[in-house]
Amino acid sequence: MPTNGFGQMLFGWDIMKLSWMIGGAQGLGVDTSANLFGSAVAKAGYYIYGNREYYSNIKGRHSYFNVVMGSKPYRSISEKVNILASFDAETVFQHFMDVTDFLIYDKASEIVKAETVRSMENEITEKAVNELESKGFGTSVADVVQYLTKNGVRCIPVNYVEDVNSVINSMKIPPPVAGKAKNTIAIGASYSLLGLKEEYLKAAIKESFGKNDLFYNMNTLAAEAGMKYAKNNYNMEELNLTDTRVQIDGNTLSAMGKMAGGLRFQSYYPITPASDESTYIEANQVLQTNTGDSGGIVVVQSEDELAAINMAVGASLTGARSATATSGPGFSLMSEGISWAGMNEAPVLVTYYMRGAPATGLPTRSGQADLKFALNVGHGEFPRIVIASGDHEEVFFDAIYGLNLAERYQTPVIHIIEKCLANAYSVLDTKVFSGPKISIERGLLSEGGDDYRRFVVTQSGISPRAFLGKAGIFYTGDEHNESGHITEESLNRLALYEKRLKKLETADREIMEESMVNVYGDSQDVVLLWGASKGAALDAMEELKEKGINIEVVQVRMFNPYPKNYMKKILANKRMIIALESNYYAQGAEVLAEKTGIMPNAQILKWTGRPILLDELVTAIEDVVAKRKKRVILDGGA
Repeated sequence: MPTNGFGQMLFGWDIMKLSWMIGGAQGLGVDTSANLFGSAVAKAGYYIYGNREYYSNIKGRHSYFNVVMGSKPYRSISEKVNILASFDAETVFQHFMDVTDFLIYDKASEIVKAETVRSMENEITEKAVNELESKGFGTSVADVVQYLTKNGVRCIPVNYVEDVNSVINSMKIPPPVAGKAKNTIAIGASYSLLGLKEEYLKAAIKESFGKNDLFYNMNTLAAEAGMKYAKNNYNMEELNLTDTRVQIDGNTLSAMGKMAGGLRFQSYYPITPASDESTYIEANQVLQTNTGDSGGIVVVQSEDELAAINMAVGASLTGARSATATSGPGFSLMSEGISWAGMNEAPVLVTYYMRGAPATGLPTRSGQADLKFALNVGHGEFPRIVIASGDHEEVFFDAIYGLNLAERYQTPVIHIIEKCLANAYSVLDTKVFSGPKISIERGLLSEGGDDYRRFVVTQSGISPRAFLGKAGIFYTGDEHNESGHITEESLNRLALYEKRLKKLETADREIMEESMVNVYGDSQDVVLLWGASKGAALDAMEELKEKGINIEVVQVRMFNPYPKNYMKKILANKRMIIALESNYYAQGAEVLAEKTGIMPNAQILKWTGRPILLDELVTAIEDVVAKRKKRVILDGGA
């Protein structure tokens, strides 16, 4: 049975899992490298889950990609990595304490000391220096190599300069062009350790660079140069592929979900990490139907987020399936426009990519601190439907669902996707995207007419909707009567105010509460969560079971309307309810308490901007369940 070379079983019960990380200066192709490596491994039949972390600058600061590969799907990453592939000193210093098996590093960097790496933050430098000096080592990369070797890690020095020069000489290309070949050299060395066929890596290079002979040949030579540094260690066997698979990230899945859901107008103002969704739609905005007809999506980059939400709302009034996408500060600016949409019962989907806050905060990191803001965005009382995706499959289908909910209930819908889910990628079976799950619901429509009243009071609160151009319609930000004319008469205010809010009551009755919540497992000890922590919790549930600890995972998928009766039912008589969230106050648990009176009796929280990691979560749940700790704060991740 294969091991990692140090006695640790990698295969057990026919299950295999391995973690790999690559890091380097932003703008030098770290993301491309990670996708290339993941694609090659996936071609051998393995599932992939990868998380991308980067600073909020265009080029130069440290970025890294953590990739988990396995014979079954995994949904989270761990702090500990089997293989660290680096081509600069900063990556070594920032991540050396997390490596368990192999370090691939630049031999020329051995003389570099941590204190001299100017791009590294002082806190990270101090942490690395303190660790090395406390163990009796110096502070250079060479000292890190000695430190790791003493701890059983094998260190592989790579002559990047020599190998890049060899590529330059072989192809007669200028040095700047070949600079990014460093990444592919590191990939080649990493890939050799796995024991998979070279043809998969070369096929991945062909897919990525095949349209450009220069880059294809350059990266092929670089990969071959890297392979000479390492030999098979993990003996990963080729797995049979029974289904077609796709390697895809959260931003792209949201974009594709909107397109599959009939989107016809998308507005945005550039902001991290939301922009990638809109640029994907723009690049693929001409659609071909299965009948041979072609259609399209209008994508507008507006002058700011105020314009973006107002454009999207205006497009929805014409009958276009309409949406916008933004992140924290942009969502703040959209507040007034969302309120206008609520007053005028305009169906619009706002995809809210949640990141570190407040203010600019951690603009390229993740967070869950804006849940209550999403629930209450805009001034005044009006229906806002709020949904939160927990994994990549949900991101795709929630984008479709959000468009449907907006038009069915004629109200703004907020779709929360956290940054760590948006910038992560998975290898998924394509069959999850097929079948009866995809449908387009336009809601209650009308052709108008001479006596048409857009806001006619109904028992459900939902009025037949005619599009602009089909009837004489008046829209205003002021209170209005059934025809849309401004009025401040008190009885009309009572009727129209109640009419709008009845729509949320109707949604609460019509949407099955069971569809608002996912329940996994069965135990007296419950981990209550929402959003992207789902993946780590489900992976932790499996690991804990092997340790004899049984937990149940309850994931809230819809916060408004809230599944209060169902939550009371499934949480009744539980021994322990543990709130797992990426914010300080456990805001999702506070909503639970507000709606049901049930208060979790323990918390596991994280607000560093990094995703919840599997290994830290397993330890935290053990501390809560076995040691009865009431509050555990997580801080894993560089």
